[in-house]
Amino acid sequence: MNKTRKIALIAALAALPLSACVTNPETGKKSISKTAIGGIGGALGGYLLGDLVGGKRDRTEKIVGAGIGAIAGAGVGYYMDQQEKKLREQTAGTGVNVIRDGDNLVLDMPSDVTFPVNSYSVQPEFRQTLVNLAGTLREYEKTYVDVLGHTDSTGSDAYNQTLSVNRAQSVAQILTGNGVQNARVATQGYGESQPKASNTTEEGRAANRRVEIRLVPVTEG
Repeated sequence: MNKTRKIALIAALAALPLSACVTNPETGKKSISKTAIGGIGGALGGYLLGDLVGGKRDRTEKIVGAGIGAIAGAGVGYYMDQQEKKLREQTAGTGVNVIRDGDNLVLDMPSDVTFPVNSYSVQPEFRQTLVNLAGTLREYEKTYVDVLGHTDSTGSDAYNQTLSVNRAQSVAQILTGNGVQNARVATQGYGESQPKASNTTEEGRAANRRVEIRLVPVTEG
């Protein structure tokens, strides 16, 4: 993240009132409310989500061509709420983090549970998790599915870029191989360009080695 975006994120979070925090009735943990997150999303320029891979117009044409419907505006929140609930139940204990940003979802999958070091072959024990996720994505088909690969800064830029692309494609292939329609899915590798932690520590590098599945609702209009 560049310096300007980082400053914007810190300032936006610091400005949130205490009332913006909510308590999860199941876990007892506090978090920023969906409304508050949605309110700062525009200022951050898509900190979590950014633009759809391949462009929204082209992706929408493919989805329409595949016969997938859209969600009416008033029903988007409920649709994504139900999908989020199912995904949280499904990923409990797997190491996958489900992140909510307005009406969008990100599944953050650290590489220590998804891939061996310097490999893009999905760990056998994690493959079933992806198969289960594919089932939920089939059930909630009115979403774009972006699979995004990231690495730490160890190794050359070219190597990291290729590894991130291959890892994203490996995850996407399991999803589409288990019934998620190709028209919904796009992949992109970011190499080491989008760290979410410092690369100066092993803990930070481990956090940066990840694949994310980004779910964005297909809405009418």
